[in-house]
Amino acid sequence: MKTKIAIPSAAPGGLEAPLEAHFGHCDLYTLVEVENDQIQNVEVVPNIPHEQGGCMAPVQYLADKQVQKLVAGGMGMRPLMGFNQMGIEVFYGEQAPTVGSAVDALISGRLRQFTQNHTCGGGSGGCH
Repeated sequence: MKTKIAIPSAAPGGLEAPLEAHFGHCDLYTLVEVENDQIQNVEVVPNIPHEQGGCMAPVQYLADKQVQKLVAGGMGMRPLMGFNQMGIEVFYGEQAPTVGSAVDALISGRLRQFTQNHTCGGGSGGCH
């Protein structure tokens, strides 16, 4: 079964790119398709702008791209609930240095589910 994973990334994206801390304010997303624990495809897509309170726009954007999992370092409670409602599983990035290392950690089961305990006030307020 194929799984599409989104990882908020710094430019230029790809497996060697550093992770961006906050999903809604990243430059872009690296989308990684995994099948049988093997990376099958890597695609880089730009993030969409969203205004304060418009944090659901990136949630819908990733849902429209058939993303099933997201690795994030920070987000507010509202988008986390939105991802949950869309059926997109969110995992805490655990300080992974690159997109590739985050994907490896997710595949091997080393990332924790992103919970309310990981949420922040949204934007850059208190997020790491």
